[in-house]
Amino acid sequence: MRILLATNQPLEQLVASGQFRQDLYYRINVVQVALPPLRDRAADIPSLAAHFLDKHAGELARELVGFTPEALAAICAYPYPGNIRELANIIERAAVLAKGQRIGIDDLPDSVRCPTHVTVVPVQGADWVPMSLEEALRDPERRIITAALAANHWNRQKTAEQLDINRTTLYKKMRTLGIEGPQG
Repeated sequence: MRILLATNQPLEQLVASGQFRQDLYYRINVVQVALPPLRDRAADIPSLAAHFLDKHAGELARELVGFTPEALAAICAYPYPGNIRELANIIERAAVLAKGQRIGIDDLPDSVRCPTHVTVVPVQGADWVPMSLEEALRDPERRIITAALAANHWNRQKTAEQLDINRTTLYKKMRTLGIEGPQG
């Protein structure tokens, strides 16, 4: 029998502080797999969204064939505070409400199509982790570039033109930020 467990808490620290049973920790801690949050794996979003769409289209017995460029750009730009479960729920909702064969921007929830989220790094307080400006801007830059690439069907020349940067600069930024082309 295999049991998979997931947590967003540092179990080692909880054991050390007495908030998690040490014997239980050693029973469950056989293999650890660290998986970064979805917002740090923006290149995975298009293929994950397509997977969830195929799954829910089958469950709903609907013929859904993909996303409009605007919808895919919005899906890629969203920060996913709820991680992959939130992506799955967003795609399921869109599959249920879709008016056509492709998921359009209007099929997405307001929070995705009209984002009001702004990543704010507090200057003071317990949540502040000292970092360089370059580090603080890495995640928003990754989301902007990924959304632009998705909206342009991963056409790098057109994306570079729209972002008003040199194509070589775009390639370098993609490499630095870990952005890969769409899977599939």
